[in-house]
Amino acid sequence: MNETDVFRAIADPTRRLLLERLATRDANATELRAGLSISQPAVSQHLAVLRTAGLLRERREGRQVRYSLAPEGLRPLQAWLLRYSAFWPQRIDALKRLLSEMDQ
Repeated sequence: MNETDVFRAIADPTRRLLLERLATRDANATELRAGLSISQPAVSQHLAVLRTAGLLRERREGRQVRYSLAPEGLRPLQAWLLRYSAFWPQRIDALKRLLSEMDQ
């Protein structure tokens, strides 16, 4: 799992939706597919990408595979965002100063 794999995995809106569903509950592929207009093989391909990126776990329950979110897989994304977290407060403070100057 690396930063590129995580970004590539979450770049697709369907995969983001699957992750959102898994954030609230464990599910099998059929449950994850509910309400989506994609095939079961397409869901399986999306799940494979998420698994490769380290964003989900799977466990067997009889003949079914249950999927759950692996939040630790989001660490590369969190690290990337943290590199830019100092940028925004500085920019917002500068914008506030500019707006204050413009009001005077």
